[in-house]
Amino acid sequence: TETSFFLPFCSSLLPSSPSPWQVILILTKLYDFNLGSVTESSLWRSTDYGTTYEKLNDKVGLKTVLSYLYVNPTNKRKIMLLSDPEMESSILISSDEGATYQKYRLTFYIQSLLFHPRQEDWVLAYSLDQKLYSSMDFGRRWQLMHERITPNRFYWSVAGLDKEADLVHMEVRTADGYAHYLTCRIQECAETTRSGPFARSIDISSLVVQDEYIFIQVTTGGRASYYVSYRREAFAQIKLPKYSLPKDMHIISTDENQVFAAVQEWNQNDTYNLYISDTRGIYFTLAMENIKSSRGLMGNIIIELYEVAGIRGIFLANKKVDDQVKTYITYNKGRDWRLLQAPDVDLRGSPVHCLLPFCSLHLHLQISENPYSSGRISSKETAPGLVVATGNIGPELSYTDIGVFISSDGGNTWRQIFDEEYNVWFLDWGGALVAMKHTPLPVRHLWVSFDEGHSWDKYGFTSVPLFVDGALVEAGVETQIMTVFGHFSLRSEWQLVKVDYKSIFSRRCTKEDYQTWHLLNQGEPCVMGERKIFKKRKPGAQCALGRDSSGTVVSEPCVCADWDFECDYGYERHGESQCVPAFWYNPASPYRRIVSNNCTDGLREKYTAKAQMCPGKAPRGLHVVTTDGRLVAEQGHNATFIILMEEGDLQRTNIQLDFGDGIAVSYANFSPIEDGIRHVYKSAGIFQVTAYAENNLGSDTAVLFLHVVCPVEHVHLRVPFVAIRNKEVNISAVVWPSQLGTLTYFWWFGNSTKPLITLDSSISFTFLAEGTNTITVQVAAGNALIQDTKDIAVHEYFQSQLLSFSPNLDYHNPDIPEWRQDIGNVIKRALVKVTGVPEDQILVAVFPGLPTSAELFILPPKNLTERRKGNEEDLEQIVEMLFNALNQNLVQFELKPGVQVIVYVTQLTLAPLVDSSAGHSSSAMLMLLSVVFVGLAVFLIYKFKRKIPWINIYAQVQHDKEQEMIGSVSQSENAPKITLSDFTEPEELLDKELDTRVIGGIATIANSESTKEIPNCTSV
Repeated sequence: TETSFFLPFCSSLLPSSPSPWQVILILTKLYDFNLGSVTESSLWRSTDYGTTYEKLNDKVGLKTVLSYLYVNPTNKRKIMLLSDPEMESSILISSDEGATYQKYRLTFYIQSLLFHPRQEDWVLAYSLDQKLYSSMDFGRRWQLMHERITPNRFYWSVAGLDKEADLVHMEVRTADGYAHYLTCRIQECAETTRSGPFARSIDISSLVVQDEYIFIQVTTGGRASYYVSYRREAFAQIKLPKYSLPKDMHIISTDENQVFAAVQEWNQNDTYNLYISDTRGIYFTLAMENIKSSRGLMGNIIIELYEVAGIRGIFLANKKVDDQVKTYITYNKGRDWRLLQAPDVDLRGSPVHCLLPFCSLHLHLQISENPYSSGRISSKETAPGLVVATGNIGPELSYTDIGVFISSDGGNTWRQIFDEEYNVWFLDWGGALVAMKHTPLPVRHLWVSFDEGHSWDKYGFTSVPLFVDGALVEAGVETQIMTVFGHFSLRSEWQLVKVDYKSIFSRRCTKEDYQTWHLLNQGEPCVMGERKIFKKRKPGAQCALGRDSSGTVVSEPCVCADWDFECDYGYERHGESQCVPAFWYNPASPYRRIVSNNCTDGLREKYTAKAQMCPGKAPRGLHVVTTDGRLVAEQGHNATFIILMEEGDLQRTNIQLDFGDGIAVSYANFSPIEDGIRHVYKSAGIFQVTAYAENNLGSDTAVLFLHVVCPVEHVHLRVPFVAIRNKEVNISAVVWPSQLGTLTYFWWFGNSTKPLITLDSSISFTFLAEGTNTITVQVAAGNALIQDTKDIAVHEYFQSQLLSFSPNLDYHNPDIPEWRQDIGNVIKRALVKVTGVPEDQILVAVFPGLPTSAELFILPPKNLTERRKGNEEDLEQIVEMLFNALNQNLVQFELKPGVQVIVYVTQLTLAPLVDSSAGHSSSAMLMLLSVVFVGLAVFLIYKFKRKIPWINIYAQVQHDKEQEMIGSVSQSENAPKITLSDFTEPEELLDKELDTRVIGGIATIANSESTKEIPNCTSV
């Protein structure tokens, strides 16, 4: 079996025992490529910092397969192991640096853990089914906090900001796909104790809780808006320059009471713009455009911006300029940027001819995603001013012909230390550097420097070349020891090599071993408003540093100069120092001092904004939105409205909100409506919601059209049974419950790929070809979408007649669609049997309701549309044959034993007689005067062999309550409509039309409902 090990965790612990910094725990797993899973794991423990290891499988369970190892960040004596969820769900806990373990079974599968930053026993667990659990005894007992939590969007409270230490911030998704920001305490997270600091729904995966700030994103109308809460104050909308129009935003840093944000704007694809904020994180100004971005191994966005550790205000950025990527540096948090000056000489001491701005030094700024490699750039808090990075010299950043460069003075000057790519680690609090070649080939040597890379000593760390997979160098702990791990061959087991540098450090450093250095910015001694002098070990002094050996010796404020101030929100920099208002901005103060800048006096008075009485402003930029950003609300449920105003005095502006249903509310100012205004609509419809703001300087109005809907349950498509080719057909849809003005209808005819869309429930359509055509209607109401489909037979011509039955049929009529369909088939078979008429030329449709009635359709033969006159004569012969059989009571059927039903021609005509030919369309008009005249008319028809007309059945529409019912489509555009008031109540007839069935591929009206009227959607 082909197998491979990998090392997910390798860490030293910081115990409280008399011999600190000695314990290392390593978890290895055996992956079976044939099975595609981990089949076994091993836990190793060293108590002498990697000299010897003990295998602990018997202490965790010989058959237990482990997946992750966690070390408590506040007490490294406490260890937590997770079992592989594919095998079992359990947790193993140690309180003695991993020497012994207690195993606890779980009822859920843990995906990740989050330890409390101060309370060592408090833990949050995120399960595979997206539930959040909490424990206050380091995982021995768990309690469910909430379900449907967004991955990686839950946070512990921040000390000094959140009132309760056990408060949890979390992003919760609702069943309808929206997300909300909620907070609750871990032992009190019932629905009644949860809090929603932001009233509206937010975008999924947008909650960020970081230091003093909380960020969320809300998208409405396809445009994203960002909100921030500073020190847990009320959320305020982030103000980017008006036309930045961001499509993506990442929080880069929240250090020193300021936010660095990378924003991808509407016209960018592989670059981002860097913005920096004021202290509250609301007003952002542009610091640099077009910073290069890339994708990480896990698909995450990497912004090529690097903050140099140990010195405030220094950043490096890779900017895309005319399709070239160049590296820039700033010493004042992005106010001023410049290219990096290339080294004067190369590794061999030859002069480097590189003239700014055509040539400069360019660096790769990606931080390593592998914790066991140094990455392409690194710096440390304990070694201020020291920066090591991979890069190249030339007109742009290159991925070939690269080397390693170092700066000892915070990026002012650079030296090349290697002409190939190397991993470089900081040892002894940054006092020494260790380098190892970054190569896929096995290596035996490493290099050590005690003079910041000026000279290197070569050491062999293994007798056999090793394929190096990584190295463990625990920053800030025992940094004179490193552990290198890898393989002697691709199929060998793990090899761990302990490299102990203690013998190289001959003694502890004394005062004489240090020297001072000044931080400069192109010769200027003041950086971020301060003059700073640092100390560091003298080159070549092989002595061991202490924890506080490096740092600032002198720090004194400077007199404020132009470069200590940046353009305020709404202003753009022109030249070196001038800030000019943007075309969209109403000027206020053009400058603001850079956050964390400590300059005093000088130009501070000139550039500092003057406090003055704020002038009153008329309301402007009024907006009314719903909390979830949707324009649809459900009847009988709360609809919450948020009123926003871009300008105006919030405390002295009267607000009125008219809900559009005859109800309005008024407020004296904005204070009582910050959490939204709730309203319940009692009926469905489209309502014009109007917000009105007014003070003594003016007013503003905002309008929102809200669709209030109730769930639709059923739609019935009402179509004629038969239609005439090239004649307009009226088609309608009946929705239950009925709603007015809130539905959208999508009509599909035949094989069409695009629907016809209407707001009306009826439509007219003309069929151009004969045959069976399919009609589908889809009805959209809010998030609901329902549909019905029917078939209609289209012919060049046809005839029809009403049928009636002997009274005994009514007694056995259950008035359901299936029964009507079966009776229609029985009548059809009886007619075919008596007359011998082909089956495909007869259609019988039984109507809902009592007394039982039906319509007989006589259709032309298929595929015989030519020689129409001869075909019509043939059709007349079939009609006469059928009528003779009906009039002689020859058409009958046995419903059940002893129940014989006779089929008749209905003698009471419901519509004028209409000739089927175009030439006679206006000649057949008989008045319904009396039963005698009707009988006479029938007699005359048969006497002179007049054509038998088809009959239309209509119900007039009365205030959308009485729906039209169509038996067939008129062959004459001038045929009048006759109401059914003499036979059936309109409401009753309409009620009995709600179901449909297909008979022989031709749609009929069917489906009886038990209620007497179609219910309207009423309030709950």
